[in-house]
Amino acid sequence: MASIARSSLLRQVASAPKVAVATKPASQNSIIANAARASAFHTTARRDLLPPLPQKVVGTVNDAAPVPTPSPSHGSYHWTFDRLVAASLIPITVVPFAAGSVHPVLDATLCATILIHSHTGFQNIIVDYVPTYRTPRARKAFIWGLNAATAVVGLALYQYETNDVGLTETIKRIWKA
Repeated sequence: MASIARSSLLRQVASAPKVAVATKPASQNSIIANAARASAFHTTARRDLLPPLPQKVVGTVNDAAPVPTPSPSHGSYHWTFDRLVAASLIPITVVPFAAGSVHPVLDATLCATILIHSHTGFQNIIVDYVPTYRTPRARKAFIWGLNAATAVVGLALYQYETNDVGLTETIKRIWKA
């Protein structure tokens, strides 16, 4: 879609000769002209959105890749925790609607599990796509922003659970509306 909005492409299309609809078969020249006009929509110049980050070489070609230090809060333990939280969301979401009663503890557990699941998911995105070795300050800012957003959403869910009808009751009311 962005290639259509380019001014050079619009100039090409505007300056191309108009092809009239004819009842006789198209000549070879009109086919080539149409192909040239259509190809302008399919080819674009490569333009980087952001300039490349500073490049630096650490070590030599023959150095081994650095191995991170093992940590129980990362790696397979972290992945297992994420999967357990994601799998626990299924029964915690279904039970209040299947049982027909809304218990505040079950509602609070659902809100906490959704909050933890969202936090760890966004944390995984930051870890994967904002590397420390290239942009350490940006990564720290994203992590602090995620922690602040999680705290604000946690406080909002707490206020909603204690001062209003709660999450599952809201879903029930929306479903019946």
